[in-house]
Amino acid sequence: MTDRILDELSAILGARNVLTGADAVPWSQDWSEQAHWTPLAVVRPGTTQEVAAVIRLANEAKVPVVPVSGNTGLTKATEAEGALMLSLNRMSAIREINPAGRTATVEAGVVLSNLHAAAAEHDLIFPLTFGARGSAMVGGFLSTNAGGSNVVRYGSTRALCLGIEAVTPTGQVMDLMSALYKDNSGYDLRDLLIGAEGTLGVITGAVLKLFQKPRAYATAMVAVPDIARALELLHVLQAETGGAVEAFEYMPKNFIEAHMQRFPDARAPFETSYDVNILVELGALSARDADPGSDGTVPITAYLETLLGRMFEKGAVLDAVVAKSQSQRAEMWARREASAEVSRLRSPVVDNDIAVPLDRMQALLDRTEARARALDPGIAFMHVAHLGDGNLHFAAWPESRDPAVHRAIGEAVEEETIALGGSFSAEHGIGLSKLPAMTRHKDPVALEAMRAIKRALDPNGIMNPGKVLP
Repeated sequence: MTDRILDELSAILGARNVLTGADAVPWSQDWSEQAHWTPLAVVRPGTTQEVAAVIRLANEAKVPVVPVSGNTGLTKATEAEGALMLSLNRMSAIREINPAGRTATVEAGVVLSNLHAAAAEHDLIFPLTFGARGSAMVGGFLSTNAGGSNVVRYGSTRALCLGIEAVTPTGQVMDLMSALYKDNSGYDLRDLLIGAEGTLGVITGAVLKLFQKPRAYATAMVAVPDIARALELLHVLQAETGGAVEAFEYMPKNFIEAHMQRFPDARAPFETSYDVNILVELGALSARDADPGSDGTVPITAYLETLLGRMFEKGAVLDAVVAKSQSQRAEMWARREASAEVSRLRSPVVDNDIAVPLDRMQALLDRTEARARALDPGIAFMHVAHLGDGNLHFAAWPESRDPAVHRAIGEAVEEETIALGGSFSAEHGIGLSKLPAMTRHKDPVALEAMRAIKRALDPNGIMNPGKVLP
């Protein structure tokens, strides 16, 4: 049966696009190398119709299919033992950049950084950004509803997508490639498929929103006394700049120290060490705020300095360094975007991708750290957070080598997050890693509704089986 399926796949795609054995090894683990598997084969369709033909064949034979894009996920969502892995990397066309409509029409295999470059040619931006932008693809960030650093201004992936094209689990092509901002014609199937992690079908294309590229950025590292003062600073900046805050990232003292250890040639953000460090970035859209004056000063940068000065006089800011060049800005961002590398400075790592309402972040830090220390007194923390949208990347190096202790820490973090009205998955999805959390914490009525949708759309259960739903 396997030989027959492989022969039929080769007939559809050509033999060079059906990979097995050693040729499939690059798709046989996730980027973190925490999960390994042997797929039945890796198939590389080049068109939506080829995707549909592959899915029809798999559905008839009841062969599991695991879609994969850049494979940069963090929840083992592409684990595919004995399954067909469906790679979208050949479907990499940017079909259209529409400056007047502020949209990009793209295939699912487009790499995020390539989309950024294509938009920049028209002085536009696609604002989704994160550390893996050089390998993450459209289909992947749609399927996980990725967040990143600019959610505070532009929203998560769902807010950035107008339309999608997808192949259903029975091999039909669903054309929802609308560029409409308003469309009230029934259930929102676009938003259902976004974030479904390939369990309800394969996203093959999308219409994405583009935005005016800021004429200038004002970027700074800011030290504040505590999280409450950090949020006060965020609200002041939002109010005084008309919502121009592009990013508001939290890095505590222990993360800065770990970063310096991981990258010995890097510079510390300040001459003095502070407990709470914030990377803030403003984006200026108007010439009034962006065009340099006769002395070369950029108005948005000068205004940021003024606002930080006022907050310093009130005691709400302890120190600040404002970037005076693109290289200084890049240095600040490199520190924040190295968090995944920094976390792997030591092993093992216990981490959670969680979110709470903004005003409960300090309580989340206090309560999760207290619970973790009670379980492992020698634990060392090195969290970072998208503080502007309430998303904490809890990360710690336990002293204990006992996996049971590590699980207990993870569960304690989830419990405290839920108790504070939060979510145990903010932007990384569920995959396999968070199935236990779904069982423990997701509303049972919501789970049953999800299962009903899965049964209705994927009656043979072939699409990324075992992921998302316990």
